Formats: sequence, C-alpha cells, structure tokens
Amino acid sequence: MSDWDDFVTYHREHTVKEMAKSAYVMSLVPDASKVDVKFAVELGLAIMLDKPILAVVQPGVAVPDRLRQVADAIIVTDLDTEDGKAQATREIKEFMDRIG
Repeated sequence: MSDWDDFVTYHREHTVKEMAKSAYVMSLVPDASKVDVKFAVELGLAIMLDKPILAVVQPGVAVPDRLRQVADAIIVTDLDTEDGKAQATREIKEFMDRIG
C-alpha cells in the first residue's frame, strides 16, 4: 500500500468516525501560504458532516476569507503563552455553551 492509501485509510477508519461522534470540530489554523493537507481534509470533513467549526489562530496568521465564512467562531490567541492559553480556554467554553 502507498503512503496515500495509508492516509486515506486512516482518515476513513479514524477521523471520519471520531468526527461524526463529536459535537463540534476545533482546528488549529495553519499559515495559508503552507498548504496543510491534513488540515484541509479535516476541514472538508467537518463541512461535509455539518459540524460547528471552531478555528484557533495564532496572532499574525492570515485567515482566508472562505474559512471565515465556514467557521462558526474564530479565536485569535497566542497558545505559547499562559495568557493566550487562558483566553483560549475561556473562549472555547463560551463557544461550547453557545452551541449547546
């Protein structure tokens, strides 16, 4: 089996099943100038499974306009700092409360 076949099998057997059980999908948004295939697959699955999408973005990372359209919420915070982690925790809880 090729690396591609392994990738597809993994996502069919694991990612799709786990995502289908989840109430929402939280993604760490990569820099758009560096294509991240795993992120793209997970975002596409979240859209296809009609899951609420919470995008977490490091300061300075550009969020593509189309991603802004599909994300239910976007948190911009520096996860490398304690303040940033605390902010993310608060905003994730607010998001979870909002979506039920």
